[in-house]
Amino acid sequence: MQTSTLPQKTTSQHLFSLPVIVAALGYFVDIYDLQLFGIVRIPSLLSLGLTPDEADAVGITILDYQMIGLLLGGLFWGMLGDKKGRLSVLFGSIITYSLANIACGFIPHLNFVDKVEAYKWLRFVAGLGLAGELGAGITLVSEILPKNLRAIGTSLVAGIGLAGAVVGTFTVRLAGDWTIAYFIGGGLGILLLLLRVGVIESGMFKGITQDKSISKGNFLAFFTDRKRFAKYMKCIGMGLPTWFSIGILAYQSNQFGVAMGIAEPVEPALAIMWGYIGVSLGDLASGFISQGLHSRKKAIALMMAFALAGVLLFLFAGFKSPDALYALCCWLGLGTGYWAMFVTVAAEQFGTNLRATAATTIPNFVRGALVPMNLLFVYLKPSFGVIMAGFLVGAVAYSIGFYSTLTIPETHGKDLDFVEDV
Repeated sequence: MQTSTLPQKTTSQHLFSLPVIVAALGYFVDIYDLQLFGIVRIPSLLSLGLTPDEADAVGITILDYQMIGLLLGGLFWGMLGDKKGRLSVLFGSIITYSLANIACGFIPHLNFVDKVEAYKWLRFVAGLGLAGELGAGITLVSEILPKNLRAIGTSLVAGIGLAGAVVGTFTVRLAGDWTIAYFIGGGLGILLLLLRVGVIESGMFKGITQDKSISKGNFLAFFTDRKRFAKYMKCIGMGLPTWFSIGILAYQSNQFGVAMGIAEPVEPALAIMWGYIGVSLGDLASGFISQGLHSRKKAIALMMAFALAGVLLFLFAGFKSPDALYALCCWLGLGTGYWAMFVTVAAEQFGTNLRATAATTIPNFVRGALVPMNLLFVYLKPSFGVIMAGFLVGAVAYSIGFYSTLTIPETHGKDLDFVEDV
């Protein structure tokens, strides 16, 4: 008697399956909404009646609110993803940040509260929602793809997703009004929910759902074991250069332009756009670099070194045109385009019962690290000036980044079907 076997999926069928496509589109909307405030920061605050100097100072405060929201949201969504499943996070997070972004579009019409104060708290809520998208998506894709395709699959998710920042910049320019860009972002999120209906849960997660003896989503477990804690902190350390390059150099490129004596004004929106063009290309390349080197660590270290060269050129080469800074922001983005790779490493370091918690909290702790980096940058500016303050903050971020990358366990080709003993 003959037995029938199901045909094996091809590489293309794996990489372009519905979960991968939806995760990529979800991250696209996530990045669009996450970077939208950075893009409209100056024009939106000027339209609310602030002076340019006030807009710079208040803009950093609002960005900090958003980053604190990301940090707290990472904890909530990460634990929920391990307790209730990856899909619960994908649905809940997108509803939260979509509604918050739609509300941001109504800020000019809020007459019953202080508009700037409302802006702060709405970006905080948006941050809470945005925290869940990437970690849950990367965890789901990592668990459903064969181990030889994980790096490429997660790179596709991030490479496509990070283009959302570029689209956000063009949307703001074409819309002509920053409020419309917020409405579009919120609307895209709501539409994305319809695509999510057909996505299936991770088989690895379903395999442990009925076992009550397995502790799931226990965030404190990262701090109760020395080896696990070291891996967790090194995962965070690997990501610090990414948000230094974008959050300090690109976001505040207007300040660096003035310090460098560039006559024409440098537009942070364009710096962010070119930065994310580079990040998107870098993320697409990182998976193939990792696959070619048979190493996550070597790929990340190589790209980090390339980014560091761009930082030194940005700060000390003495360029005198905005276009040169935009080109260097693209360079920085290309080098720090290991974002998906570092989140994949975070997912691969830990067992199925803690994987979503790790992959969701770690990138959001990295994003949240922009708050102390901003504080240090602001503290150092009066004594050292903008350029040297930026260099000193960058020196800390890259030193931690290289140490973490070179000393963390390699995860290329690692089997993910295991649980943590907690």
